[in-house]
Amino acid sequence: MPQPLSLHPDRLFPSDGKTRSVAQRLYAEVAALPIISPHGHTDPEWWATDAPFGNAAELLLHPDHYVFRMLYSQGVPLEALGIGNAEADPRESWRLFAERYHLFRGTPSRMWLDWVFAESFGIDVLLGAETSDYYFDVITDKLATDAFRPRALFERYNIEVIATTENPLDDLRHHKAICESGWGGRVITAYRPDPVVDPEFEGFLDNLKTLSDLTGEDCFSWRGYLAAHRKRRAFFASMGATSTDHGHPTARTADLSPVEAETLFARVTKANFSPEDAELFRAQMLTEMAGMSVEDGLVMQLHPGVYRNHNPAIFERFGRDKGADIPLPCEYVHALRPLLSKYGNNPDFSFIVFTLDETSYARELAPLAGHYPAMKLGPAWWFNDSPEGMRRFREMTTETAGFYNTVGFNDDTRAFLSIPARHDVARRMDCSWLAQLVVEHRMEEWEAAELAVDLSYNLAKAAYKL
Repeated sequence: MPQPLSLHPDRLFPSDGKTRSVAQRLYAEVAALPIISPHGHTDPEWWATDAPFGNAAELLLHPDHYVFRMLYSQGVPLEALGIGNAEADPRESWRLFAERYHLFRGTPSRMWLDWVFAESFGIDVLLGAETSDYYFDVITDKLATDAFRPRALFERYNIEVIATTENPLDDLRHHKAICESGWGGRVITAYRPDPVVDPEFEGFLDNLKTLSDLTGEDCFSWRGYLAAHRKRRAFFASMGATSTDHGHPTARTADLSPVEAETLFARVTKANFSPEDAELFRAQMLTEMAGMSVEDGLVMQLHPGVYRNHNPAIFERFGRDKGADIPLPCEYVHALRPLLSKYGNNPDFSFIVFTLDETSYARELAPLAGHYPAMKLGPAWWFNDSPEGMRRFREMTTETAGFYNTVGFNDDTRAFLSIPARHDVARRMDCSWLAQLVVEHRMEEWEAAELAVDLSYNLAKAAYKL
């Protein structure tokens, strides 16, 4: 007998009745606000073509590395889930997921998925082995209707803007198609230059050749290389971009002289550069990108502290972003000083820093953001995008950075329907935290109500210039 599926209206709210009542009132002020999704990895082709999603596995399983990494950890081959394997039967892939749904108990993924199942598809029984086919059929049948096409879902969930993420070699044809379609939804891009600023990125030299062809600049000369970046940034801005995004292993920055930078560039464009050369070049390019942000106004995001593609067998077989990325400790005080010394006081520079290493919140990041006018903290990110992670973020950053040196919430997801689910979790958790401050007489409820709106909507919109 299948177990029922229902979403408790007070989920994530405090168990204490007085505090819960305040959280309920605060949440009522923000629950229906538009969604600002300023950083993510959804596919712009969805809205360019507005083609129906094919089936349940295609929508909810294949794009979501939070889901398939858990299944892989329990011995399920990615090929069997349809990852990198077009021959896999999507119904059977879904069955493998359904039979193991218990693995997600207590995880953020479980909360997001249950929300999608109940709120989006109206399902009222729990996913499991005996309901697998029912789920697959209900979801797949609904995806074939106009109400579940990408643009309709975008509008249904009151999404004001979504920023996708593309590298400088992308022609942005999907964003161009969206702009020319006449559809009112706002889907913009963000400039992610990792493939052409990281000498250790696969195909780096080939990528520079492509960048040269795209821009008409000689990207094997230092001046031509920088000019090419400026051209591509301008092109991205013309397609709606308001931000850049940098996923470096560390937060190290550098401020080399022009001669030193040119000499270093000459080394990393040869085959025999050292790991230190690569790290120093990435560090220098962060400062170069900061300078370009001062020039063109694009907000700069830095996402360090991740050991990407930790599992070589998975990387070789399936490529990047397949659930094998692992958090690393990351130092910021010394690492960011060259960049912040040069641009941290500049009113024309906006710099948002994320981390996966929570130990740096209270010790380094919040004090830095609480001082430098240019710097703000991104939200609890990636593995920390959880109810507990969100609470810890507020506890460790508010005392030195306050609320207004943070940027609200972003979902950073590849799974489309997890966007409204994740934003709902963030709004509930912020309202719970604010309610605690109210009942402890550290804040008036009217202040908390204003803050709840800022954290849910206004801060992200302002920080990302949306």
